[in-house]
Amino acid sequence: MDIKLSQCFIAVDDHDKALAFYRDALGLEVRNDVGFEGMRWVTVGSPSQPDVEIVLEPPLADPNATDADRQAVAELLAKGMLRGVIFRTDDVDATFERIRAAGGEVLQEPMDQPYGVRDCAFRDPAGNMLRFNQPRAK
Repeated sequence: MDIKLSQCFIAVDDHDKALAFYRDALGLEVRNDVGFEGMRWVTVGSPSQPDVEIVLEPPLADPNATDADRQAVAELLAKGMLRGVIFRTDDVDATFERIRAAGGEVLQEPMDQPYGVRDCAFRDPAGNMLRFNQPRAK
């Protein structure tokens, strides 16, 4: 039995701002853009990984959620307390410079980590933390 990651979800509060970041700053391709019942889902992915997708979804895409739940998730998103994803790159320093030059909000400049990677971190327009790493040479 083989199990592979197919999709992951990132909550965003403004899809147009998110697209500018994920498509234009990160270089991901847009694979789908769907609206339904006043909500929107935009699927992006790396051109080098056609079978893995990131779905940019509303902060609480559950039509049965209460207003209190929606408010709580919106507050957590605004504080940057919802998890994003970790990207792998073959050159974290070049990736860092490209994203910073595109206006990405820097959370951490590239540094060697004790767990075997060199990484950096940015915040997307919605507040999610995204990390970019490359394995350190052994």
